[in-house]
Amino acid sequence: MTLDELNTAVATETGMKKTEASKAVAAVLHGIQNALKQNGKVAIAGFGTFEVVDRPEREGRNPQTGQTIKIAASKAVKFKPGKGLRDAINA
Repeated sequence: MTLDELNTAVATETGMKKTEASKAVAAVLHGIQNALKQNGKVAIAGFGTFEVVDRPEREGRNPQTGQTIKIAASKAVKFKPGKGLRDAINA
C-alpha cells in the first residue's frame, strides 16, 4: 500500500475529503516520527510497538573489490506487531 492508497482508504472509511484525510495521515505519521525522536518508543494498543534501536559500528565488505570497510554506527526503527494485528493477519 502506498501513501496515496492509505489516504484514499482513510477518506473512504471516515467520509472525509481526500485532502483532509491526507492531512490527517500526515499528522499521525509526523506524530509517530517526533515521538520516536524524543522518547525512542511508540506503542499503539492492538497494532504494535515502534522502537528506536542502536546499531553498533561494524565491518563489512565492498562487494566489487572485496575490500574491508567500516560501517558507521546508526539508529534504526524496529517494529513489533501487537496481538490485534497478528490475529487480524492470521484470521
